[in-house]
Amino acid sequence: MAGTTVRDDGSVLAAFDAALTALGLAPGSPELARAREYALATMGQSKIEVFRVIVDGDEARARRANAAFEDAYARHLAGGGASPIPGAEEAILRLRSAGVRVALTTGFGPDTRDALLDALGWGDLVDLALAPADAGGRGRPYPDMILTAVLRLRVDDVTAVAVAGDTASDLLAGTRAGAGVVAGVLTGAHGEAEFATVAHTHVLGSVAELPDVIERAAGLGAPRP
Repeated sequence: MAGTTVRDDGSVLAAFDAALTALGLAPGSPELARAREYALATMGQSKIEVFRVIVDGDEARARRANAAFEDAYARHLAGGGASPIPGAEEAILRLRSAGVRVALTTGFGPDTRDALLDALGWGDLVDLALAPADAGGRGRPYPDMILTAVLRLRVDDVTAVAVAGDTASDLLAGTRAGAGVVAGVLTGAHGEAEFATVAHTHVLGSVAELPDVIERAAGLGAPRP
């Protein structure tokens, strides 16, 4: 969602900074720098899993950091900070009008996902919206959320699935799920250099280009390395 269909404007990283401060990492310290670098590298992944790595598996600290993250992002939403990527809403409506089922996935927890959908007025825009908790707890780069969407939306063939996202983790999850289209979008956390490290089929300027890709994708084979 953030960075793919929803403008980020640095809000996710700012929420990470708030969470790292809540962990007691001193501003300017090497520990904070390493944690921030890891957060950037793992954008798109389940936030609680990212914090578990940062705190070396200390579950209480990870949950405290995750709560601080989600609280900071909730304040961003309450301040009117949520807005769609230009053309995203139109792309979703175009896909659905053509009979394509649309699912949004996120590394946020369910409460933050729902708050974001409410802030955008997108409650009825898509067929499904999933957080890692909806897929057994594993978020990207695992394929679980995509495969959960396949099952819930009764998709017959995983190669008929298109996955688009702004992080390398999105692309890796799409490839692992067997999606026929795996597209990186250049509106969020990662760019072409990061996308080049994982298999994918397309790099798009934004998700607004996705309907055209899907229309041309009949018979598309496996993602290229």
